[in-house]
Amino acid sequence: MAAIIAAVLVNARFAPLSVALASAVKGGRIRRAFEAQLNVDASWAVANRAEGPFDRELMIGSTLPQLVAWVGGTIVGVFAGDAIGDPDRFGLDVIFPAFFLGLLIEELRRGRAQVEAAAMACVVAVALIPFTPPGIPIIASCLGALVGLRR
Repeated sequence: MAAIIAAVLVNARFAPLSVALASAVKGGRIRRAFEAQLNVDASWAVANRAEGPFDRELMIGSTLPQLVAWVGGTIVGVFAGDAIGDPDRFGLDVIFPAFFLGLLIEELRRGRAQVEAAAMACVVAVALIPFTPPGIPIIASCLGALVGLRR
């Protein structure tokens, strides 16, 4: 049950991302539903234009290489994952924080409000990590970022 709740909370981030992206997705319901599946964190961040609408083509173009890498990596992992032994010895746990930091850096260049929101989110996440299940710090930090932006 804890894993299901954590998964729901972590994936809840796609609700506000999708709302922000909705006006850029074209066509009827089926096409819009298909294109919405191409909404991933990095593609959303790349296609987000603070001064205007989302760049739909850039979002799709940046998602396709990720899709190929994700599916290819999954296939390699299924058939050859046991060959690498203990993945902790490679320090792979640093990849996701580094990835999100890379996305955050561009946002921080936009102004003081973004820096304050990021700082608020960081404080909330770091404070909760030792005490809460996975997923909770991420969602709570989003709320912290919203509070930071409102200030």
